[in-house]
Amino acid sequence: MKEFHESTLNILAAIRAVPAGRVSSYRDIAHAAGLPNGARQVARILHSLGETENLPWHRIIKADGRIALGAGNGRELQITLLRSEGVKVSKTGTVDMERYSYRES
Repeated sequence: MKEFHESTLNILAAIRAVPAGRVSSYRDIAHAAGLPNGARQVARILHSLGETENLPWHRIIKADGRIALGAGNGRELQITLLRSEGVKVSKTGTVDMERYSYRES
């Protein structure tokens, strides 16, 4: 089993806490992990550990509700996965954050 730094463990826990049918932003995950300026770190962790740690990577999007991934780089899969969980994603790849956003209490 891999050993991770505490900040990484906190980010992993925050990502795993986002339930199906909801989304969170890179910024909100960083805040939940105690890293108020850690949005880029969240993105790096999702990129490097998303698959190996079986993370619900598709539930993490930009704070303005847009999908961060570009066409051909996982964007279509992310939209498909979100829609399969009941999240409405616009044709432009935007999610209504007021309706679908999840923040840990």
